[in-house]
Amino acid sequence: MGVSYMIRAGSREQCAERLAELCRLLGAVPTLRPTDCIGPGWVARATALQADTESADR
Repeated sequence: MGVSYMIRAGSREQCAERLAELCRLLGAVPTLRPTDCIGPGWVARATALQADTESADR
């Protein structure tokens, strides 16, 4: 199982900006675009690329 990250924000725009920033900085890929259907606020998720998690384990 790979590493996943979650972002929770107060607005769709803020959530999308932070998702893009996280993906750029960590080389992750979005797995859930910003949505307000999961609990309070806006949520997005990203997963680390498989190659990144393998190199971190070495």
